[in-house]
Amino acid sequence: MTSAAPRRGRRPGAPDTRAAILAAARSSFAAHGYAATTVRSVAAAAGVDAALVHHYFGTKDDLFVAALQLPVDPRVALAPVFEGGVDGAGERLLRVFLSVWDDPEARLPLLGLVRGVVDPEGRMLLREGLFGVILGPVGEALGLEEPVRRISHVASQMIGLVMLRYVLEVEPLASMSTEALVATYAPTLQRYLDGELPPLDG
Repeated sequence: MTSAAPRRGRRPGAPDTRAAILAAARSSFAAHGYAATTVRSVAAAAGVDAALVHHYFGTKDDLFVAALQLPVDPRVALAPVFEGGVDGAGERLLRVFLSVWDDPEARLPLLGLVRGVVDPEGRMLLREGLFGVILGPVGEALGLEEPVRRISHVASQMIGLVMLRYVLEVEPLASMSTEALVATYAPTLQRYLDGELPPLDG
């Protein structure tokens, strides 16, 4: 009886390998931040080779997005915001934001992420995710003047909207239509993006 031919191709990993890598990544990003976390350190914490991390998740940015456990990839969702440049970007950004949050299936994991802000590790993960992966690239892609300052203003408005509409469910915000919200908030977001900024010390 002849022996079976040797199996070729990539050796399958253990079923929990991907989960172990993701848990190690989330812990490291939360405790040390994005800049101080490396693929090699995540691999070591998960007990695997760094090449396996790349195999499952791709780049460090991809790994970070996976660690945020968002229902959508923000880099994909925000792509339409960049179209057309700064003009009208406030409305486009708000429409993408509302379309994700108003999706019942997407909202539950997002609420978990927001509520995790009370935990120090969750706070760092949310802060670095919000500015490093979600809103930060918007400022760069649109070529904003003082992008960090402008995007922080945008974030303050959108976080406030999340808290009142989706977490606390305060009326009338909780039941306002998308068009009413866009009419109310888009001009303010646009002003933060391209309006004149007052002096920081004045």
